[in-house]
This record gives sequence, C-alpha cells and structure tokens, in this order.
Amino acid sequence: MKSADDRSRRQFLKRSLKAGAATMALGSPLLASGCSKPATGPEEAPAVHTGKTWRWKLLTTWPPTLPVIQDGSKLFSQWVKEMSAGRLDIQVYGGGELVPSLEAFDAVSQGTAEMGHGASYYWSGKVPAAQFFAAVPFGMNPQQANAWIVSGGGLELWEEVYAPFNLVPLPGGNTAIQMGGWFNREINSVDNLKGLKMRIPGLGGKVISKAGGAAVLSAGGEIYTNLERGVIDATEWIGPYHDYLMGFHKAARYYYYPGWHEPGTSLEFFVNKSAFDGLPDDLRQIVRTAAARVNHWMLCEFEAKNNIYLQKLVNEVKVDLKAFPPEVIEQLRAYSKEVIQEIVEQDALSRKIHDAYTSFRKQIGAWADISEKLYYTDNL
Repeated sequence: MKSADDRSRRQFLKRSLKAGAATMALGSPLLASGCSKPATGPEEAPAVHTGKTWRWKLLTTWPPTLPVIQDGSKLFSQWVKEMSAGRLDIQVYGGGELVPSLEAFDAVSQGTAEMGHGASYYWSGKVPAAQFFAAVPFGMNPQQANAWIVSGGGLELWEEVYAPFNLVPLPGGNTAIQMGGWFNREINSVDNLKGLKMRIPGLGGKVISKAGGAAVLSAGGEIYTNLERGVIDATEWIGPYHDYLMGFHKAARYYYYPGWHEPGTSLEFFVNKSAFDGLPDDLRQIVRTAAARVNHWMLCEFEAKNNIYLQKLVNEVKVDLKAFPPEVIEQLRAYSKEVIQEIVEQDALSRKIHDAYTSFRKQIGAWADISEKLYYTDNL
C-alpha cells in the first residue's frame, strides 16, 4: 500500500510534467529572458504598430573605439534595431563626441540624450550610494553581483537611488574580477602606497587615499597618456584581455594581482525615465532584453579571453607579474572597512544599500562555501 508521501510525490511529478509540457508548447517567458523574472499581472493585448519610429542618442563614458565595453553599447544598439524592426534606432556616441565622458550622467538626466553607458561609481561624488552597484572592495564576485541585482532586490534599490535624477538603471555588462593594476614602482609594503598617484575610481580610490596615496579619476581615453607622461604613477583598469589591447604594458613595468578593489564590476545602462516611459510597452521590453544580453555577453567575453592575454603579457611581452604581499592585502582590507563605515555613517541611503548588499552577500556566501569553494582549492 502506498504511503501518503508516495502519493503526494506522484501527484507533484504529474503536475510538473504537465506544466513542463505546457511551457514547451507555449514558450516560457522565463526561459526566453535568462535570469529575468517572468511577466506577471493580466495578459496584455498585442502591441499595435503605428509606423512611428524613435531615434535616440546613447552617450558612453568610453573612448569611441574602446574594445569590448564600447562594443557592448554598439551591439546593444544593433540588437534593439533588429528586434524592433527599425522602430527604435539608437546612435552611440563615445566619450567626448557629444559631451565629456564623465558628464554623461547629467546629460541623460537632463534629457540631452536618452541613454548612457558607464559605471555607477563614476557618479559617487553626487550619488554616494551609487558606487555599491558597481564594485565593493573584497565584495561579491560577478556571479554573485548579478544574482543580487537581478534576483536579490538590487535592481529595485538601484532604481530607487536613480529615481531623483529621472533615470532608470539597467545592468549593462560585467568586467569579471579585475587585476590589481599597473605600477611604475614595486609595492612591497603599505608604505609604498604613500604619495602614489593612481587612477582608480569608486570605493577603491578612497581606500588608496586612506593608505596615503592620491586617487585620480580620469576617463578611459586619458589613462595611457597620463601613465606614459608620469601624470600618474599607477592605474587600475580591467584585466589582461582589455589591458593588453589598451597597451598599458608599454607604459608601466609591474602588473599586480589580485583585483581586491573590484572583484566583479557591474557596468550600467542608464535611461532617461521620461524618454523610457514614452516608449510603447514592447519597445521598453526590447530595451531591457538587449541590455540583459549585453550584460551576459560582456562577462563571457572577458572570461574567455583573460588567460589567453595574460599568457601573452607574461610570455611574449615579458611583463613583471607580481602578487600584492599578504600584509598589503590585509591592510587594504582593513582600510576598506573603514572607508565603507565612514560613508554609511554620513549617508542614510548608502547605509540602506550597503546593508542590503551585505545581507545578500552573507546568505549567498553560505551557499558558495558548500557548492563552489572546494573547486578553488586542491581538495577536488
């Protein structure tokens, strides 16, 4: 005689199989959108196309020909145009082509352009809470950061932070864990950071300042020249693939790891809310879908190429690859905690975002401890 548990299990499996068959027949919105949440609420009527077209401008913080990251914005524009059958045509402008790179946020907020692409820590001077959506020193890796933003409530908080600026944020890429940076002096102790002029944005820059260095914020197109001319002594950027293409090995001798300051940097599209609300429902969904595709593509592109180009840097270019000494890492970790504590004490919104970030990191970290951690050791 079957037990109640056996009967329940059989009923569950039967319902699951029926639901699965229906999903395959109809096409699942969840499968179609990757990690996105399925649509909820009443079924909408099919969109009626009136023949109207929209022409938008997208401003990036990157040089016009910057590989991978600027390519992401160009692919976004292409995919939107294809999916909308040309009804939404977005022209991409690199940093400096219409406005200076670091003025893109204000330009989109004010409606000079409809969209932008950058990294939220660039706006920390006016929106301190924004930088937690880009990168937190010693924080979550790309997989975890994406999980927080897409499925852990992070995007809703991000929307709250940008709402006063008439902007809608969308995840727009991830650089993967970064390298520690390019230096023209060896870093053998924390004392070597004193007086160091380093291009480094966000929370990481504040940590370098606390260590006695000078954090410099400059657009990507200015970094090589500044490093070559000695305007800065060091720079962080991304990782081996992009760093090789940028040519930093020609202007700096030492290449340090790990990227303690940016363990998984999320990039962003930011959309003028008035312009976004003015689109039909289907075009808004196309914009969100294309952004999600860029978010996925960019991380894959960096992950696939980083080790290939690291080997080029080490074996062909003969870059001096170095690890930060453990005592330097531990002191930077301590400074990071101090920097974050100072920010959350001064800004209530930053505290709210950081508390949510930290809470999610703790719960997802507990899972990582039993699911992934052993794969990064010699135990398996």
